[in-house]
Amino acid sequence: MENKNISVTPEATPNPDSYKFIFNEKISDENVNFDDPVKSSRSPLANKIFGFPWVNSVFIGENFVTINKQDWVEWSMIAEPLANLLKEHIEDGLPIFAEEVDVSQESHSGMKHKIEDSDTELIVKIKNFLDQEIRPFVAMDGGDVTFNNFNEGTGLLQINMTGACDGCPSSTATLKMGIESRIQEIIPEVKEVTSV
Repeated sequence: MENKNISVTPEATPNPDSYKFIFNEKISDENVNFDDPVKSSRSPLANKIFGFPWVNSVFIGENFVTINKQDWVEWSMIAEPLANLLKEHIEDGLPIFAEEVDVSQESHSGMKHKIEDSDTELIVKIKNFLDQEIRPFVAMDGGDVTFNNFNEGTGLLQINMTGACDGCPSSTATLKMGIESRIQEIIPEVKEVTSV
């Protein structure tokens, strides 16, 4: 089904090597980060973007795509053509993801973490906090933060930072002064937050 009312707006992020391309409608039910062209075969859209030699990674969110580039190419030269490519892909009715769904750690259904049977009450609380407060905030800049592991003995929370957060010069400040300090206010059992 073709859609001719699509608009795509390129927007700078705090990471100078990342741009967020915002769609005027929802394009995905899941958040997926592709950091390798070989793994991008699951997404015809990401696969198309990896056709450019300067692409480092592609993050597909609910209503945006964040592209991380190598530093030898300037956004002023590529942002508008990329926005047009993304717009054309959707307008032509081409799929974001291939039919077969490969559930991997790079895919996170919507903006919610999966609650596992083995998750303790504290881990459920951490995942819910990330989903409700941290992830929507980080998504505004074209990134995502997902739960990786929590050691209840040491209080160490490990998270994954993807999209515009990956390689961003200000990601350490976001991690320590933003995520870590905020989560410690609500969940004092968390003593430290690191990105893996």
